[in-house]
Formats: sequence, structure tokens, C-alpha cells
Amino acid sequence: MSTALLTDHYELTMLQAALRSGAAHRRAVFEVFARHLPGGRRYGVVAGTGRVLDELERFRFGDEELSHLRDHRVVDESTLEFLADYRFSGNIFGYCEGDLYFPASPIMVVEGTFAEAVLLETIILSALNHDCAIASAASRMTNAAGKRPIIEMGSRRTHEAAAVAAARAAYIAGFASTSNLMAGRLYGLPTAGTAAHAFTLLHDSERAAFEAQIASLGPETTLLVDTYDVAEAVRTAVDLAGAKLGAVRIDSGDLAAAAQEVREQLDALGAFNTRILVTSDLDEYAIAALAAAPVDGYGVGTSLVTGSGVPTAALVYKLVARETATGRLEAVAKRSVGKPSRGGRKEAYRLMDEYGHAETELITTGGLVPERGVPLLHELVRDGEVVGREPLSAARERHAAAIATLPLDALHLGRGYAAVPTEFT
Repeated sequence: MSTALLTDHYELTMLQAALRSGAAHRRAVFEVFARHLPGGRRYGVVAGTGRVLDELERFRFGDEELSHLRDHRVVDESTLEFLADYRFSGNIFGYCEGDLYFPASPIMVVEGTFAEAVLLETIILSALNHDCAIASAASRMTNAAGKRPIIEMGSRRTHEAAAVAAARAAYIAGFASTSNLMAGRLYGLPTAGTAAHAFTLLHDSERAAFEAQIASLGPETTLLVDTYDVAEAVRTAVDLAGAKLGAVRIDSGDLAAAAQEVREQLDALGAFNTRILVTSDLDEYAIAALAAAPVDGYGVGTSLVTGSGVPTAALVYKLVARETATGRLEAVAKRSVGKPSRGGRKEAYRLMDEYGHAETELITTGGLVPERGVPLLHELVRDGEVVGREPLSAARERHAAAIATLPLDALHLGRGYAAVPTEFT
């Protein structure tokens, strides 16, 4: 399916006018960056790059797309002729998925003609703004959880396509599995699921429901124990499954107190290895509050797919360099009050101290490679061909390694400044 119409109308308005003026074929450099980290976050997480590459390969104006534009008089005939042959033939560089970013980090750089590059603004920002926001929230949650696993289970709280992308982004940031089967199919993510209260209510008794689930899935299954009385449900669960009972899930009430009571009850019944999973509108703050509770894992839904109150990464796509009439590439920047940008094609490095801790995000237009500077921009697309695709496991591993380079205060959940300062040369 073509992704070409996942585009704002104004991209085509600019294209038509630029074709008319003759400037459409000038070389141009666009840059994706965040002026600030929304929500007082101390770092952001790059996610969505792989989805951008997939969507770029399907960014074609076929007969159906062109007919729609013609029928609705979106652009004129000469512009339609250009679009019929549109293929991005430029270069794209970017931060790798799973890496961290900070204010002004040029997480993606798009080089091509103005006509080629301007059309990609909406689809690039749509993917990156969503996925970076989800991954940044997910990272805070996995840091709060420590070594305890988290299941992503937000599909019923967002758009069906966004749910798949959210599961992918959460996995990059350390979530152990997802409940979304399409994410499992498309991206190879581990999937997991338990049962809802409806399953218990369907049966004539809680015992009958547990018997049916154990008979079908084995004693290692996870039983939901808070439909009626938690203590009675736990007794029934262990009575039926014995010490092999895999886990119980608590989805309501004071989770810390309930988990403590259930742990004591399970141990008293000899179910020492039965795990306790908790759900119920968890976010990073609730997870942190449960750190001392005898909880073995979490399920997170609504807060994850909404970015835990920060549903966008506030990324923008700005022209930073353009070709002049003499063929020279010159820096350009907007000077709007409150929304300035920095011109010039940039390189980015993370300066590390002698212990491997991140000290500075260095953004340079000078071409000088700094000492102890780790290059952050990597080739993703060369002459229109995708060259930077990588397995999702690489992004997941990269994120875990990147988090380990941050100062400890970067993991505080309170509002604060960026954990690593950005400097320009």
C-alpha cells in the first residue's frame, strides 16, 4: 500500500509553487530535532527510524493517488506529472534506534532536492514523534521496574495501527513482551496474554473458570484473582494447580498491600515459585512505588500508548541548508520569536569521559571530529536506497547500553533539565 497520501496538503502546495519558481530542484538539507524535551524529561529515546525506512520505500504516487489529487484539485497537472515519477533519490542519516537524544540533537538529516525532501516531512514526523514519545515513556517505566519484566498491553486504548507501533517502540526500550499479535507477526516480538474478568464471569463459579483455564493451558498459566475475593481466589488457584501454578494477576485495589498479602498466602500454601503480576493503569510512578512490594512483573497499557502524559516528542523538520543560484550550499535558519533554528548541515557526537559516561552532546558544522567523540549520525539511505536497516534486537541492545552511560540523576522521574548538555561548534 502506498504511503504517499499520508502527507499534509501544504507539502504539495509548496511543491507546486517551487516547481513554478524553478527552486524545486535546488539541493536542500532538512533536519529533525526537538527544541526541548517535553514533560520535563531528562532524555529522549530514538524510535521509529525503521518504520520511516519501510514507509519511504512505499512512498509512491500511483494511479489511485494521482486520481485523488486530480479529482480534488489539490495540485495542477504539471505537479501531477512530477509526482507520477517521484522517487526519493537522496541521502538520509540518523541516530540509530534505541539511542538517546537531547534538545537540538539532529536525530535525522535528509539530503536531496527540495522537491524530494519536502514531501517526506509529514510521514517522517508522524512516525518519529509517536514512536520516540512512546519509547521515552517506556524507558522510564523499565528503569523504574529494574529487573522485573513489563508486558505491553495497551492495544485497547489507542488506534489499532498506533498500537502496533507502540508495541514496537516499547520493546526497543526494554519491555519484555506485548499482547498485540500483529506486532508479534510484523516485528517478531514475544507475545503474552492472560485472561479478563469476563472469562471468570462467564463460568458458573470462579473454580469452574480456573479449572477450564488450567485444563486448557496447564498449571503454569496465569490466573486472574481479583474478580471476587482475592484470598479465596488464591486458595482455589493453588488447590487446583498446586505448587506448579505459574502466576496470579492482581488488577485492582491497593496493589502493594494486595501483593504482600498474596505473597504471604502463596508461601503459606507452598506455592513458593508462583509469580505475582500486577496491572491496573500503571505508569512509571506507580511502578516505582511498587519497588519494595513482592511483585514479579507488570502489565502496562494506557500510560504506555499515550506516552505517559507526553504523547508527542515535539520533533520538528526544518530546512537548514539550501543550494544558492551559484550552486553553493549555504546555511539557512528561521528567526521566529520562540522558534529559532540553527542553520547548516551538522554532525553530532557524544563526548564520553574516561569511565564511559556521557558528558556532552556536541553538534558541529565544522567537520572536526572531537577527541573521545562517539559519532551519532549513521547512513540510513544512500542515493534513494535503504542501507541502514537493522534487526530490532540491535536497537534494544543499544538502548540498554546507552542508558548505562547516563548520570544517575538522569533516571529520576521528577521534572528536570536534560541529563546531558548540548553544545554547538
